[in-house]
Amino acid sequence: MRHLLLLGVATAAPFALLVPASVSAQTASADTTAAPQADTPVPPAAATPAPAAGGDIVVTARRLDAARDAILPSLGSSDYTLDRALLERQPGGLNRSLAQVLLQAPGVTLDSYGAIHVRNEHANLQYRLNGVIVPESISGFGSTFDPHIAKSIDLLTGTLPAQYGYRTSGVIDLKTENGAFENGGDLGFYGGSRGTVQPTASVHGSSGGLNYFASGSYLENDLGVENPTASRDAIHDHTRQYRGFGYVSDILSETSRLTAFGGTSIGYFQIPNNPGQAPAYTLNGQSTYDSAKLDQNQREITHYGVLAYQYAGDAFNFQIAPFIRYSQTRFTPDPQGGDLILAGVADTSRLSSLTAGVQADGSYKLSDSHTLRFGLFFQNERTRSNVTSRVFTVDDSGAQTSDVPLTINDRGGRTGQLYGVYLQDEWSLTPTLTLNYGARFDAVRAYSDEQQLSPRANLVWKADSSTVFHIGYARNFTPPPQELIASPTLALFTGTTKATAITTADPVRAEREHYFDGGVQHTFGSAFKLGVDAYYKIKRNLLDEGQFGPSLVLSPFNYAKGYAWGTEVTASYTKGPLDLYANVARGQEKGRNIVSSQYFFQPDEIAYIANHYIFTDHSQRWTGSAGGSVSIQDGLGKLVPSVTMLYGDGLRADDPAGIVPNGGKLPSYFTADFGITQNIDGPGVLKGVAISFNVTNIADKTYLLRDGSGVGVGAPQYGARRGFFGGIRKSF
Repeated sequence: MRHLLLLGVATAAPFALLVPASVSAQTASADTTAAPQADTPVPPAAATPAPAAGGDIVVTARRLDAARDAILPSLGSSDYTLDRALLERQPGGLNRSLAQVLLQAPGVTLDSYGAIHVRNEHANLQYRLNGVIVPESISGFGSTFDPHIAKSIDLLTGTLPAQYGYRTSGVIDLKTENGAFENGGDLGFYGGSRGTVQPTASVHGSSGGLNYFASGSYLENDLGVENPTASRDAIHDHTRQYRGFGYVSDILSETSRLTAFGGTSIGYFQIPNNPGQAPAYTLNGQSTYDSAKLDQNQREITHYGVLAYQYAGDAFNFQIAPFIRYSQTRFTPDPQGGDLILAGVADTSRLSSLTAGVQADGSYKLSDSHTLRFGLFFQNERTRSNVTSRVFTVDDSGAQTSDVPLTINDRGGRTGQLYGVYLQDEWSLTPTLTLNYGARFDAVRAYSDEQQLSPRANLVWKADSSTVFHIGYARNFTPPPQELIASPTLALFTGTTKATAITTADPVRAEREHYFDGGVQHTFGSAFKLGVDAYYKIKRNLLDEGQFGPSLVLSPFNYAKGYAWGTEVTASYTKGPLDLYANVARGQEKGRNIVSSQYFFQPDEIAYIANHYIFTDHSQRWTGSAGGSVSIQDGLGKLVPSVTMLYGDGLRADDPAGIVPNGGKLPSYFTADFGITQNIDGPGVLKGVAISFNVTNIADKTYLLRDGSGVGVGAPQYGARRGFFGGIRKSF
């Protein structure tokens, strides 16, 4: 079942082509990905090697788009789609981060450092651009992708078909702007509270069969990372972020297209300070330091590129896409030694990852009842870590024995590979009943050598024109993120302030999961839609991540066993100019017995968790989102007021009694954002101008995202206080 409950969603035309004739056509806001889909028979290609000019090029490009989407359908999974029009209508529009956009989808939980959790899983998100996997970056809180590049954003969850592997709690697929076959672009400026300055620009166009799109943005403000205090303004929290993206495609013939796209993201972040921290050590005779004056910084860089060749024949379609990605994160401690005086450790760290690989996907329509889909994936990744630590020597009791720090350098590196192949069949059992079944085989060769054969099956029944049921099973294999693993040489730090109470460091292993999912969506009349989805997961080597040190890069570890369950209810109403939606999710995730990277933890934590299931730190019982907008025609054009709301029941914290790790819970919170946009239709230079005003956290709520306690949790973080923002954009 697909949770398409953002109103005003207009799914791109190629998706409508994927519904076979045996199933009644569905409207743009219908659940097209949950309903049975088969490859649309492609009209016979002309004998000419290149397409005709003008309108024929548009038709050919749309046909190729449809064929590409048909190779990778989301049959049976839950697909929540946000199109360009909807993104622009919500408060903040395209000036929000990708995480802020996705918080309006069902079952998505807000966390600190700009992180989100889908169905109570930590990370385990896969990012795709135009269906091609972009390997994960090493980022603490910067976002690699800018919503400005998106024509639409899809969030796929549930029991995913066999083409989706590795990161399976959610697949975030950005369909990029492709030039729209018209020359144009836009210029924009957005700014406001906390020193926010955000200029953006894009250009698109075409020449014959060549199509191009480019986008760039810059963001500067004084809230790069969540505030560790409840104050309105954070101390030492400035950020500068640059993002760029380019896309070029050339229609080679009526059956083929060559596409290249790539982007860059560069972010500079000050680490916010928490005043009033007590010094614990002495540095060269100095035993006092004001924690409000710390000067810690982090830089994050990601560059990526993809080259894709696509062929779309009568029955056979395929796309092959080699890719490359480089990512680097560098953390620098306070240059005056504040880290040493306050914590006894000052790490200068540099992590880097270079990844290259290829993804190939294809489909073949055997008959009206059977469509085969198949593909392969290969990735080679080289990761390096270089950590220079300044530490003090201590005696057996942990007491400092010298105020002169030692400098210890710990370097490491690893080359690892991922391999994957899949085969599946979409079988139309009846005109209203479709079974999508298959399997994929995956192997990882990195810090561990593991592999798994993973069967997948989804059954979709279109009971009538208004009701769609689905049920599915997926066996998932999730390798640990190699780019985040930097195994230290623990023996180097014996007798120092960086020594660990536990010296066991078993390797992080791949998570293995049995995933069950089922649901129904029903349309009442033409305006109101209601959907319900439920899932249950059984896990071995449950992967989790935590912050273990001053740098804001998370480190993975495993629970030996785990499970998760949840229910999501979604509703929407669209009538005329009015759009409304609401999502509510209930769920939890638990794990038992930490079996890797044990040195991150204290002995009492390890001992308790070895025999007890505990909530994972990112597990939240209740999550909700809602919003709406109305379009009002006025003398200038169109006035669009809008509102979005977010509810969180609170992430986990330490048990107040100090017995059960993650046994407590933070207070719940509710926030609302308001926006109003005036779109001007003319005359003259005013045509295409949009002026917006937005208020975030209208009630100025003070709420905790983290309180600094819990398994793998670092400093406390508070949600952003009320902010006022305005923007202007000119399309041309």
